[in-house]
Amino acid sequence: MKPSDDRGSVTAFAVVFALALLICAGLVVDGGAKIQAYREAYAVAEETARAGAGQIDVNRAYAHGGRFEVDPSKAVAAARDYLGSSGHSGSVAMTDNRTVHVTVTVSKPTKLVSLIGIGSVTATAKASARMFHGIEQGRP
Repeated sequence: MKPSDDRGSVTAFAVVFALALLICAGLVVDGGAKIQAYREAYAVAEETARAGAGQIDVNRAYAHGGRFEVDPSKAVAAARDYLGSSGHSGSVAMTDNRTVHVTVTVSKPTKLVSLIGIGSVTATAKASARMFHGIEQGRP
């Protein structure tokens, strides 16, 4: 019986192992980019909502016995200005003259998975800010 020829079998193993290692590294590195994109989207959404909710209509407050409300047109404009200055895309909406709702989308380029055609990762986050004045509810 003639012994089998094993030449080249380690090379095939090394190629498969290196490819698997590259895929794992791509998932770790670019998965981190996805997490970073989400955290950035959420932070920008929160700050954008706060910028809008801070637009108090002082004249209306004095006219209605000190009831503070957000000026809807100023709130939406301030939130859109803040969102525009952040360089990200998104939307701003207002409900009940007190609450600003924001949705922000952030894209980050990929490093390793771009080799297989995935050029970027995208994350979307939502946040709301409601203007409060004083104490609205006591603790039980």
